[in-house]
Amino acid sequence: MLPRANGIEAPPLTYFFETYGCQMNSAESAALVLVCRERGWTVAPNGESADLVLINTCSVRLTAEQRALGRIALYVSLKKKRLAQGEHFALVIAGCMAQRMEKTLKEKYPAVDYVMGTASRSLFPLILETVEKNINNNTFPEIAVEESPQFSFSSSHLEEGQFRSFVPIMHGCNNFCSYCIVPYVRGREISRDPRLILEEIRLVGEREVREITLLGQNVNSYNWNNGELHFAGLLKIIAAEAEKSGVKWLRFLSANPKDFSPETIRVMAENRVFCRHLHLCVQHGSNRVLAAMNRGYTREHYLSLVKEIRSAMPEISLSTDILIGFPGETEDDVRETLSLMEEVRFLYAYMYHYNPREGTAACDLPDRVGEEAKRERLSRVINLQKKHTAALLKKRIGARETVLVEGISRKNADELVTRTERDEMAVAPGSASLIGSFAGLTLSGLRGNTFRAKEVYPCPGV
Repeated sequence: MLPRANGIEAPPLTYFFETYGCQMNSAESAALVLVCRERGWTVAPNGESADLVLINTCSVRLTAEQRALGRIALYVSLKKKRLAQGEHFALVIAGCMAQRMEKTLKEKYPAVDYVMGTASRSLFPLILETVEKNINNNTFPEIAVEESPQFSFSSSHLEEGQFRSFVPIMHGCNNFCSYCIVPYVRGREISRDPRLILEEIRLVGEREVREITLLGQNVNSYNWNNGELHFAGLLKIIAAEAEKSGVKWLRFLSANPKDFSPETIRVMAENRVFCRHLHLCVQHGSNRVLAAMNRGYTREHYLSLVKEIRSAMPEISLSTDILIGFPGETEDDVRETLSLMEEVRFLYAYMYHYNPREGTAACDLPDRVGEEAKRERLSRVINLQKKHTAALLKKRIGARETVLVEGISRKNADELVTRTERDEMAVAPGSASLIGSFAGLTLSGLRGNTFRAKEVYPCPGV
């Protein structure tokens, strides 16, 4: 209970978060939720009834910002209505768009109480304290912010009651891909103290987390203490700690092909705790376009890396990102992308066409591809990927798999939703008591891109 005016106890203040964008945003929102709970706040069922709403925004694509701006406008309108009814309401905007727009956001929406960029999350306890002190008069004073605040990692990113957790290991990006806003909103690369990473793994293991995803804008550029520990070495000690702590599956995101070392492949192959799935962003199949994107590798390097990975781990599945319609892209470039897809055969891909992002190097490039041409080229990429996905999944029918049971199917309350280590989805009849545990099943059929199984059975010792 939080004290209010005249020392009278009142019900706890309530919060509601909306999180958009990447897994890092999800992890950071989970850390901010822990701050709320430590101060006695409770979660509201929706934003309409909360005392404080936080929107954690994404800036990676224009559509993500437009969606966030729409939500901000909605809550600005809601705040006006709530205040007119004599209620209290605080609105906080966080994340990458908050970092990019900063004061501009407050100027456009004066009803926003606080703008908290990616480097300013340490201000959140102070924001909560200020809201607690001023909630009854709905006037929230400005909080002094350092001119160049330094990013700091939270100690825990576990959502209460979850059996999967994100664990950030680094933050920021030094690559400056010409189309990408991330280095400008996340800043330079900062690697997290390995002792704190291991401590968080121990913590989530004690809370019966079964799967951890290591996070960073470019995880394989991890570099602690000027080369004392690189990514492969970190993976090795994390694997040992995960096994001691009861964590059975490890994944990581995102990995840049230019930094993916042979030692990393070896550590993954030797430690079975790493899931046999890897998201390896290619972005394009043309060397000319890859150079214009400033990706730092060639088509040949990427294909050689895929060959090395599959040689070490034949059972691994691969997924990727593909960006079509980059300025100057020709039909020959598109054909090279399609041929790379044919050679690699990804399990799935995130495919999108280029849209200029203000502030990036590519924004000013000439020879823009027309919207109709971008859509047509993208449709060819999507159709080919659909073909590959269907063929790869069909080959898997009949396989016996260990799966992590994630929940109850939204389409059938009698079925469980599960995931394989290869990042394939499967549904099967089963008891809700299995949620959060490992089980076995046989992939007996397909519906769309989801496997069907006739039953799930416990996996003792997993």
